Amino acid sequence: MSLPVAVAASPAPAPQSAVATVDLQPGYRVVPKIPSGTKTADHSKFKELQGPFHSGAEVTAACLSCHTEAAKQIKGTIHWKWEQVEQDSKRIVGKSKVMNNFCVSVPSNEKFCTGCHVGYGDAKSAEFTAFSKRPDTDVDCLVCHDQTGTYKKAPYQSGNPPTSRIEMPPGSGKFIEPIDLAAISQHVGAPSRANCGTCHFNGGGGDGVKHGDLDSSLIKPSKALDVHMDAQGLNFQCETCHVTGGHQVSGGHYKLDAKHLGGQYVRGSQHNMGSAASCQSCHGDTPHKGSLAQDLNMHTNTIACQTCHIPEFARGGVPTKMEWDYSKAGQRGPDGKPLVIKDEHGHPIYTGIKGQFKLGKDVVPDYTWFNGTVKWMNIGENAVPDKDGVIAINQYGGSPTDGKSRIWPVKTMKGTQPYDPEMHRLLAIHNAGFDDAAYWHTMDWQKSIAAGMKAAGLEWSGKYTFVKTTTTWPITHMVAPKDKALQCAQCHTDHGRLEKIDGVYIPGRSKDHQPWIETIGLGLAGLSLAGVMAHAGIRSMLWLRRRGKPGGQKH
Repeated sequence: MSLPVAVAASPAPAPQSAVATVDLQPGYRVVPKIPSGTKTADHSKFKELQGPFHSGAEVTAACLSCHTEAAKQIKGTIHWKWEQVEQDSKRIVGKSKVMNNFCVSVPSNEKFCTGCHVGYGDAKSAEFTAFSKRPDTDVDCLVCHDQTGTYKKAPYQSGNPPTSRIEMPPGSGKFIEPIDLAAISQHVGAPSRANCGTCHFNGGGGDGVKHGDLDSSLIKPSKALDVHMDAQGLNFQCETCHVTGGHQVSGGHYKLDAKHLGGQYVRGSQHNMGSAASCQSCHGDTPHKGSLAQDLNMHTNTIACQTCHIPEFARGGVPTKMEWDYSKAGQRGPDGKPLVIKDEHGHPIYTGIKGQFKLGKDVVPDYTWFNGTVKWMNIGENAVPDKDGVIAINQYGGSPTDGKSRIWPVKTMKGTQPYDPEMHRLLAIHNAGFDDAAYWHTMDWQKSIAAGMKAAGLEWSGKYTFVKTTTTWPITHMVAPKDKALQCAQCHTDHGRLEKIDGVYIPGRSKDHQPWIETIGLGLAGLSLAGVMAHAGIRSMLWLRRRGKPGGQKH
C-alpha cells in the first residue's frame, strides 16, 4: 500500500551579497528572499535540544520552552483541527468530516491517516483522542521545520516518529529503523517545499495521487516545470505565496481566492485585501506587456491566469490518479496475497486491496466557472446519483453572470466506491489496520463498512453497492514559462480547450456563431457596400458630366 514518505530537504541557496527583488507589474514586486547565513540562532547549541529524546512530544516540550505560543497557534489552524468553516453554508467541513474518493473516510482510520497530521497521537490506544483534547506537547514541530530530510512518521503509529525498531507490517520481517530526534531538533528552520510536500505531495495515499499539480518533482523543479519554484531561479518556497502569520497559512482548497479583487498584497500591512496566494497579488490584473498586451489583459476579467499558464498538470514525470475503482478490489494472486499489477513504468494500476486505477501524466485540465466557493459532502449526508449515475462529492460554485467567477482549470477525479442503496448515502469504510475488519488486511467489505459506519456514528442498512463519484481539485501549481502558455488557437477554435464552457463568447468557436444572424449581417454589409458603390458611381458620372461642359474642370 502507499504510505506517506519522508522527502529530502532541498539544499539552502548559496549566500547572496544583496537581497534582490523582481519587477513584475508597476507597483508589484516579489517579496525578497532572505539570504542564507542570516539565522539568528544555532539550535545545535541549545542545551534543551541535546537529548536524548524518547518521543516526538519530548522534542516539542523542549521547543515550547522558548517558542511559548507556537503550540496554541498551531491548534487554531486547519492543519491541526482538520476542520474549516464552509464559505456559503457555514457548515463545518474539512479532512475529518468530508467524504472523498481516494481512501474514502477518516473515522476508524486515524492511526494511519494521522501520519499526515501536525501532531502526535496514542498509537497503543484503541480509541482515538480528538485533536481538541490533545495537550500542547502533542503538536509536531519537526514535521514542518526539519532541515535534515531524515524526519519521518511511522505508518499506523498515529503520527509518531519511530523511536525504536518497528516491524511493519507486523509479522512481515520488515523493519522501520528509529530516527535521531536530537540531531533533527538541532537542525530546524523555515519550512521548505520538501517539508510541505511530505504531506501535500503524498495526499490520497502516494506521491502525486490526489492533486495532480503537487508531487515530489516540485522539491527541486526546473523552470520548465514551475517558473516560480525553479530551484535555479526564483526558488519560491510554499510560504512565498502561502503567506504565514502565527502559523496560519493563507490559501487552500476549502477557501480559495478565485477572483482576487483586493489589489496588491503588501506583507506586514494591516490593510491587506484578499490573499497573497493569488496571481493578482503580485502580477495585478494587467500583467501582459508588448504588442498584444491590450488583447491579452482583456482576458483576465474572465479567465484565471492558471487557465493559460498551466497548460497541463502532472508534468514532472510523476503520474497522478485520475480514476479509482473500488468495485474491482478483492482479487488475490496465485500466492494467495492481494494481487498487484503494474504498468510498464512500475506504477501500480491494480491492487487487490484498493482496486483498479487509471493514471495520467501531462494531463489537459477540465475547465469550469469558479468563484471560490465549494460545497462539500460530509460523511452521512444524503447522496443521490444524477442522471448519469454519478455523485459529485464536491461542487464548485460559479457562473458567467455572478461577477465573481473566472474560468479555472481543474482536475476531475473519478471514483467508484461503496454506497448504501437504501439509505442513499456514501459509506464510510475501515481501510487501515491489522484487525479483521480492515479492508486492506482481510478484504471483507461487509466487516469494513460495518466498522467504518460505527466509527462515524452512522446507521447502515447492511446492504451496499458501488456508485460512481467525482471530486474536483483546482490546478494552480506547475506554472509553465510564458512561451509554453496556451496559444490563441488552442481556445479560439472548434473543439478547443474551452469548448464546454458556456456563457462566454469565444471568436473562432462555431457554437458562438448563429448562421441566420451572420446571413442577415452579411446581407446588410452587402447592401451597404452596394449603396456605397452606387453613390460613388453617381458621383463619378456627375463629375464626368461637369468636366465635359464648356467652362468645366480642366487639367
